[in-house]
This record gives sequence, structure tokens and C-alpha cells, in this order.
Amino acid sequence: MAVRHPLQRLASPSRQLSMLLHLAGIASFSASFRFLGTWDTPMSNSFGGHYQFLTIIGLSLAQCTFIVGLLADTTLSPQLFQLKNILSVCSAPLEVLISILYWGLCAIDKSLVFPPEFQLDFLPDFGFHAAPAIFLAIDLLLLSPPWTVNAYSALALSEALAFLYWFWVEYCFSHNGWYPYPIFGILSTWQRALLFTFSASLMTGSTMLLKWTYGKVNGVEEFKREAVVDPVGIRKRK
Repeated sequence: MAVRHPLQRLASPSRQLSMLLHLAGIASFSASFRFLGTWDTPMSNSFGGHYQFLTIIGLSLAQCTFIVGLLADTTLSPQLFQLKNILSVCSAPLEVLISILYWGLCAIDKSLVFPPEFQLDFLPDFGFHAAPAIFLAIDLLLLSPPWTVNAYSALALSEALAFLYWFWVEYCFSHNGWYPYPIFGILSTWQRALLFTFSASLMTGSTMLLKWTYGKVNGVEEFKREAVVDPVGIRKRK
């Protein structure tokens, strides 16, 4: 049986609240994937399909994280619980980034992320671009041990993901002749490079924000201080 971390607010893995949250998350993510199967767009039959969207890549990672979490709840396996927490270090900040970028761009001009004829109704829109971040944040803040990642590690992970995605988008463009998000077609190459660099920095900031919020919610002043005053962990090493 897994031993609960002393700074973890609620028991997890467990066959109670933790299992209910993971089941609810999996149901939400699965509903979004079912919607994709009925959403007829040119993207459906293009090279890369819907996985050209960062949203769908993030949703897949969120689904994997919660499936592993559910398996940990069912078996009470500390190894699976640890794997869920490792996946969460990537999936939670990525989903927060997706939500910030999507709703931020929509506030400016929704046609930057979707052509007008393919814009989503509220429920599927919320399921793709808000629900995963909410579920993963709740799992982190209430049902996970504290993260030990610092800003250097978070930035390295964020930059790797950002530029891997950029390579994937350009590779799909070489086959399809168009980008999944209209904003990519508007920007020049160097402007896209700046956008991906900015996104990596924003994802790093999301990681530190989640770490600070964990300290706030769970009353851990050290984590609040590390996230704001010493994000790279220099003082801790001294």
C-alpha cells in the first residue's frame, strides 16, 4: 500500500475521492475524443489528423496521466502512483499553457485558432480547452505529493516540448500545405520561433505558478518562496 506524503492534502492513491476524480476526468476526456470522431473537418483526413493540434496532444497526455492514476487507485500501487506524478509534471503545466494560449487568443480574435466555419459550441470548447487543466490542477493540488522541479528543469522540458511540436507542425505542413492553427500561417518563420519560445517560457511560468499554488493551498511556505524568490533552487543548494 502506498504511503501518503505528509504534505499531501488528501489520500491518493485511494478507492475513494482520488478514484472518483480520475474516473470523472477520464469520462470528460473520452467524451472529447468521441466528439472528434463526429467532427467533420479537412483536418480529419489530412496528414497528422487531429494530432496536429497541441490541444489534442495535451488531451492525450492528460488521458494517459489519469488512466495511470486510476490504475494506481485500483491497485494501490506506489509505482503507478509515482508514474502518474511524473506524467503530471508534464501534462498539468502543458494543459494550463493550452488554456492560457487558447482563451487569450480567443479574447483577441477567435479566428486565430479556428476558421469561423469550424468554431466549437461551448460544451466541446470547454471540454477541450478548460476541463483538462482544471482536472489536472485539482489532482496536483489535492491528491499529489509536492513537486521538486525547479525553473531550470521546467524550462528545459518546456523548450523541448515546444520545439518538438514546432518540428511536428512544420512536418505536417510539408505534407498538407497548411497549418492546423490559422495564426501559424499569418506569422513568418522567425515570428513562429518567437511564439514557440514565448510559449515555452509561459509553460515554465505555469509550472512555477502551480508549485506556488500548491504551497498556498497546502500551507507550505517553502514551496511558495521557492516558486517566487528562488525558482532555480540556488539557495536550497547552498
